[in-house]
Amino acid sequence: MLSEKFRRQLRQEVEQWRTEELIDDFLYQQLSQRYRFSEIEASARNRFIIILLGLGSVLLGLAIITFVAANWQAWSRGLKVTLLLSGFVGINTVGFYLWRRPTEGWQRRLGQGLLLLGAMVLGANMALMSQMFHQSGLLYQLYLVWGLGVLAMAYCLRLTLLGMLSALLIGLGYLTYLWGPSEFGTLDEFSWLRLMVQYMPVLAGLLFIPLAYWCRSRWLFRIGAIAMVFSLETSLIRLDVIGSSGWMAAIACALPPALLWAYSDSQWKIPPTAESFDGIARTLAVTFLSLLFYVLSFLGIWNTPSGLSADVSSNLPFPLQVDILLLSSFTLWEWGRLLLLRRVNLTTSLVAGMIVLSAFVPYWHLSVSRSPAVAVLIFNLLLFLLAVGLIRKGLAQGERRLFWGGMVLLTLQIFSRMLEYNTDLLFKSFVLLLCGLGVIAAGLWFERYVRTMRS
Repeated sequence: MLSEKFRRQLRQEVEQWRTEELIDDFLYQQLSQRYRFSEIEASARNRFIIILLGLGSVLLGLAIITFVAANWQAWSRGLKVTLLLSGFVGINTVGFYLWRRPTEGWQRRLGQGLLLLGAMVLGANMALMSQMFHQSGLLYQLYLVWGLGVLAMAYCLRLTLLGMLSALLIGLGYLTYLWGPSEFGTLDEFSWLRLMVQYMPVLAGLLFIPLAYWCRSRWLFRIGAIAMVFSLETSLIRLDVIGSSGWMAAIACALPPALLWAYSDSQWKIPPTAESFDGIARTLAVTFLSLLFYVLSFLGIWNTPSGLSADVSSNLPFPLQVDILLLSSFTLWEWGRLLLLRRVNLTTSLVAGMIVLSAFVPYWHLSVSRSPAVAVLIFNLLLFLLAVGLIRKGLAQGERRLFWGGMVLLTLQIFSRMLEYNTDLLFKSFVLLLCGLGVIAAGLWFERYVRTMRS
């Protein structure tokens, strides 16, 4: 769909062409009908009306909130409940009526805004209801329940915006819990919330990945995948994965990229016209490997003393064992499908080798024999190979994102090693000069290469 800015500029050019008699009136009418010049001013008016309605709605909302706050203590509990429920139902009803209009217009966008406002009002109603009926609870419990309510609205309406709000609320609840009590057993009153927090690595995928397919949203898929990886890594880091037994560190390093790289849409029964997320999953896997290799390329990480004994670190909480077992089983099934369908090419084989090394080196270092120098050398080599692979892939496909991703990794590796080790200032200046000249030369050469390849 052409943007309004392009259509407005095109109309000015076409009017100039007609004035200079480069085109006749018939061709001008054809262009006007094709690009809908007559609707440009109407769109501007509609946008101005939306701004006025939004500003007026904000002022009206503030007036209502101020009026309610001034009389809140004087009203009875029944009147308060009636006002809260009426506001929630009214906002969502009007929003749904406007949102389901068949044409894309300001009414549909206003309906989406009202539905989003209704989702926000849901949280305010929950907080006020719990206060009125003296139901105390922690903040993260409100976030989790609120997020589940918004998630139900997102599934019913197939609205990506509500899904992203739900992910934000559930993420805030999870992070608030991490910053609060340190033990999982403190949620006695809300056992289902305790289970939700404990099984977040699996539950995040079950909640948001189907919604991403349902809404055909690439961003929801990214959020769901990142939530799975983040909650798994957080659960392991809370147990001091760096200073624990080797197999825990191996799982933390290898399971997320293996799960993401082998992911395929073909394993689900989805329509052929549905959005494909294979490329997104592999991009996230490469991003995880890049961050992992860069962090583990520092010598200080490998000199960390062991904080847990093997006996203590082997006693993982049962929910975390279930999370690891389910995700590992699904990962093995994915790689088994790749082997059976013979979809393992050279790139997949190289990535698989990197994943195996990223699991084997921490396991050997923590469980068999500590060798920081060898570990640092291996992960610096892996980071270099990954950067070169991205540059090569970017050159082969003419993709700026891949090429510059590899260049950033390579430059960051050189710069980090220079700062990590004690080197002379003159040598650092020389290295920075070479890096700057190299980046400029590589960028200019790549742009020329892309233009030549496309021509």
